Amino acid sequence: MKFGKEFSSQMVPEWHETYMDYNYLKTLLKDIINFKHKKNPHHAHGHHLHRKFTLYRTFSGLLSKSRLKRHHHGHGHGHGGGHFSDSDDDIEEGLKSAPILVHSASHGYETTFLMTAEEGGEYEMVFFRRLDDEFNKVERFYKEKVEEVVKEAVMLNKQMDALIAFRVKVEHPDGWPWEERTVEMTRLASDVASSAAAVTASSPAGARSMKPGVQAHMEAIQEGGSSKAGKSDEDEDEDDEVDKEEDKAVPDVVSSDISRLKAARPSPIEVLDRVKMNHTKETPRSTIKSVLQVSNTELKFSRDNLRRVEEKLRRAFVEFYQKLRLLKSYSFLNVLGFSKILKKYDKITSRHATQSYMKMVDNSCFGNSDEVNRLIERVEATFIKHFTNANRTKGMNILRPKPKRERHRITFSTGFLGGCVFSLVVALFAIIRTRNILQEEGQKQYMDIMFPLYSLFGFIVLHILMYAGNIYYWRRYRVNYSFIFGFKQGSELGYRQVLLVGFSIGVLALLCVIANLDMEVDPETQEYTLFTELLPLLLLIVMFIVLVLPFNIFYRSSRLFFLTCLFHCLAAPLYKVTLPDFLLGDQLTSQVQALRSVQFYICHYGWGDFRHRTNTCRESDAYNSFLFIVAAFPYVCRLLQCLRRLFEEKNAEQGYNGLKYFLTIMAVCLRTAYSVVDEEHKFVWRMLAGIVSAIAAIFCTYWDLVLDWGLLNRTSKNRWLRDKLLIPQKKVYFIAMILNVLLRFAWLQTVLDFNFSFMHRNTMVAVVASLEIIRRGIWNFFRLENEHLNNVGKYRAFKTVPLPFNYEEDDDKGN
Repeated sequence: MKFGKEFSSQMVPEWHETYMDYNYLKTLLKDIINFKHKKNPHHAHGHHLHRKFTLYRTFSGLLSKSRLKRHHHGHGHGHGGGHFSDSDDDIEEGLKSAPILVHSASHGYETTFLMTAEEGGEYEMVFFRRLDDEFNKVERFYKEKVEEVVKEAVMLNKQMDALIAFRVKVEHPDGWPWEERTVEMTRLASDVASSAAAVTASSPAGARSMKPGVQAHMEAIQEGGSSKAGKSDEDEDEDDEVDKEEDKAVPDVVSSDISRLKAARPSPIEVLDRVKMNHTKETPRSTIKSVLQVSNTELKFSRDNLRRVEEKLRRAFVEFYQKLRLLKSYSFLNVLGFSKILKKYDKITSRHATQSYMKMVDNSCFGNSDEVNRLIERVEATFIKHFTNANRTKGMNILRPKPKRERHRITFSTGFLGGCVFSLVVALFAIIRTRNILQEEGQKQYMDIMFPLYSLFGFIVLHILMYAGNIYYWRRYRVNYSFIFGFKQGSELGYRQVLLVGFSIGVLALLCVIANLDMEVDPETQEYTLFTELLPLLLLIVMFIVLVLPFNIFYRSSRLFFLTCLFHCLAAPLYKVTLPDFLLGDQLTSQVQALRSVQFYICHYGWGDFRHRTNTCRESDAYNSFLFIVAAFPYVCRLLQCLRRLFEEKNAEQGYNGLKYFLTIMAVCLRTAYSVVDEEHKFVWRMLAGIVSAIAAIFCTYWDLVLDWGLLNRTSKNRWLRDKLLIPQKKVYFIAMILNVLLRFAWLQTVLDFNFSFMHRNTMVAVVASLEIIRRGIWNFFRLENEHLNNVGKYRAFKTVPLPFNYEEDDDKGN
């Protein structure tokens, strides 16, 4: 893979604009090449001949001369700074012969090109100007992010002080006796050296490059908290100055021992006097308390509270560690990018600018990234010690989950089941055609009773296939869907796994359909075979059992995530509304017909005579009443979610979104009423249903295109679209908008009663429901694309994790 493609593939998607523009710098180098070719048309041929002749040069050895000199000096002198003299001379020679001078300016770093008088020098000057702009952009962004993580590290440090004090209070509710405290201090002081050595030995090599005094001080913070909790910033600065003076006054080994003894001091219990519990409104209990304005922020020293606090801090540390890793990756990629582009420049121009420019890059904030490396080491040591009981393997598996590997058996199984689905569909049509089943007496009965039962699985499989297609295109256009949904790292499913689930359900459903495609009845009892009549119910029960299975099989993390979001939708507005919750609510609004099929299952197998394929569901007033409830329920959930967000965020847009769902509820109820009323009242209900449905459809279409997708912007540089587009072909967006409008108005069939002689009414209903699922699948892609671009615009690549404790001084600063 070429470096440009690899560079793009390794980027943090939300920070795409802050990376150096490697491709544009390559175009500037191509301008230089084109100018040279114009001046010397035979340059390319000569270059290839030169390359060919270099293969016959004398072999210069595997080690460079400067390396051999350094090795010789190292053995000759033994120590001291003398063995770096040759390399320093080489660097000085390189800097003297360099065609550029790099110096700092008010707006950042600036490069002066010294060869502007040469022919074509203006092209090279433009290249270095753009190179400086890219460097300063990367440097500014990296500094901002480092400042953010340092502030967050300070906050986490204070949280750890409170956690350790909280642990002590839980373990010793009546106070910590001085004798026991002294024994504990002695034990910690004796263990700290061995634990520090173990952590350092297993940490990255960069940890060994730190000074012993600094490393010991970091280990001290990890062992027993900062021991500065409750002090002001001035006191901390004074303590730091005193520590520095002490480090200068005593040898490194002694200062290291002093720092480790400081680490043995337990975190002061007095920290808890200025700390309150941070109760976020994420549960029904906390929501009800906030509505009733019942605040309970006092600390309760119980093991349950300790477990919740540790879980929150564990999540905060994992998320913080991911931030640090992304920053380190950002630094590494940009340094590598500058090195690559400068080497290309040297190769094209036969100059030696790389050495002097890369010296400036290496000395920059993002070039050395020492602060981020130190934070990574400290977070690893702290997390391993305090959250995994000093088990490094377990701790690193949590902090750095191994990425999923695409297994060949998944690909094979997906393809095999896909082929089975296709074969079974062909076999089904062949059986229907050869047996002339559609013309038999039981055809109408089969379509009225059995078809709605099996259509449920068709709706589910179609939605799964649309989701698999979404994942494929999200990955192709680098939409960070796993971050948007909030999946745990490494637990998200790829499109192959999703297709595997969909094809598995499809194969089982088609096998049941073929087995149940029997129109013959027992001549004596007039009953159908019991087992085949129960097949759809058994398949539904099996799917439900697999969905709620607690064992770690069949993608347990994904099933748990789905069930959690589903429960949050059903319990709206008692839970805090997150993006996965309301996205799942939107999916349910497109599965109204599937929910009605579930209602039909309950009625048919609960109160119907399924052995004779008869029931009185549609003549029942209770059943018809539940048609209204089932059809409106998903929209009611979304309405309650909008009201919850309106109450919390005080955003008027959520009020208008709630109004959209209220209009849709009215439209759905009126269309349902039209389908169940008597013939003499149908005209009135048809008019009401048509008018309200038209208003709701227009409102929903506008909301889809303008607010959910961010399109129809007349002032954007992509007319009638938006400024940023992930798909290069603009016509795709216009086709999607047209399809969304057409499929939005598919409900017209329910009001205008489109009937085809070759199609049963239930078949027409299933087709319309399938078109709505397809519309939802298209909507999903562009909705997440817009969300991703909003994250990119705000450089939002991390989730905000609520912390368990609030300090009083932090609240005072906030006020």
